[in-house]
Amino acid sequence: MELTHSIKRRDKPSTARVRWAGWAVLAASLLALPHAGSGSAWLSFLCLTGTLAVFCLSYNLLLGEGGMLSFGHAVYSGLGAFCSVYAMNIAAAGAMVLPVPLVPLVGGVAGAVFGIVLGYVATKRSGTGLAMMTLGIGELVYTLVQMLPQVFGGEGGITTNRTYGPAMLGLTFGPQIQVYYLIAAWLVLCTWLTRLFVQTPLGRILNAARDNPERAEFIGYDPRRVRYLVFIVSAFFAGVSGGLAAINLEIVTGESVSTWRSGDALLFTYMGGTGSFVGPIVGAVFGNALVLQLSEVTRAWQLYLGAFFIAFVMYAPEGLTGLARDCWYMVRPAPTRKRTLRWMGATLAAIAMFVAGAGAIVEILYAQVFRSQEGAMAKWLALASGAERAMAWLVAVLLLCGSAVLLRWMRPRLAKLSEQALATSGPRGKEGEA
Repeated sequence: MELTHSIKRRDKPSTARVRWAGWAVLAASLLALPHAGSGSAWLSFLCLTGTLAVFCLSYNLLLGEGGMLSFGHAVYSGLGAFCSVYAMNIAAAGAMVLPVPLVPLVGGVAGAVFGIVLGYVATKRSGTGLAMMTLGIGELVYTLVQMLPQVFGGEGGITTNRTYGPAMLGLTFGPQIQVYYLIAAWLVLCTWLTRLFVQTPLGRILNAARDNPERAEFIGYDPRRVRYLVFIVSAFFAGVSGGLAAINLEIVTGESVSTWRSGDALLFTYMGGTGSFVGPIVGAVFGNALVLQLSEVTRAWQLYLGAFFIAFVMYAPEGLTGLARDCWYMVRPAPTRKRTLRWMGATLAAIAMFVAGAGAIVEILYAQVFRSQEGAMAKWLALASGAERAMAWLVAVLLLCGSAVLLRWMRPRLAKLSEQALATSGPRGKEGEA
């Protein structure tokens, strides 16, 4: 009865208005973003982020909506990318008609086909069993890709040319800006379709099977069949992201099906927030920007990325969107707003001190162990005297230890203040989530 009621539920008018406003903000942001920066590097970043956002949206159908942890999701985006490149090359040879804007659809269909085959095996188990099955499938496919260079191109991969065929409406998709708007259009479409899917009866049943599979089975729904169907849908959208990547990069290699690529989906989706529909998009933007910026300034960028992920798991399990929602509910009550803002500012300052101290220690160790000359810290250490190096160690340790003690002292007080603010503002809900 409750399940049927939740399926037939309609949004309140105020919630619907907020969601339409969210769609308008998303569309306006995508239109304006190319003008927020300059140069080909900025457009390349936007294209990569848009493709990654579609990939994370597909992954969130498994992890966020279905509670299915997959370590092999890149299989479907990667194989979709390979099929898209083959289709583009066939179309360029004149053997078939395939407009470039429809190439992601080829990738989506290919991803769904592989999802039908491989998902049948993976979804026979739930929980840890499913995670291990997807990991094994991912490693199996990656090995096969390396063993069949005549099909997958070996280390060099398979290349293509996105400018084949006559121009459509004056669009050749040679300029990067045209590719960006194509990716943006597909991102909006995939966001709308995935949102629509989770509101269907199958999407509601998926939530029920995630929260209480025994009860869902008792009222007549097979959780395994539900997982299988959603796995196929998720593989379709993953394949779409692979098709977009093929258009953007014009090359596909074996790394596109690697476990590292699957790890990106898990990492960025979780950091954005699996409990919010916009979380995967936020995570894709934040994660891609973090990786690109860190990799340019330090050799230890993977260490920092892992530390960020651990911090999110421990202290912000609902991701950036959940953290933002909690902060909003904390500052909303007028009686405690000023006090809450002061404590938030002090907490951010302590976190900044902790990050600065930990980062300084890591950079000093990397510079000394690897004899690296990369980064400002390494260059300074190369010219610093023994006393200056000792002072650097002292300052870094003091920052780290002092901020750790301060955060330890502040945490229970901030938690108490949070409880008071949330009690004043009323129960939290998920109204207004886009």
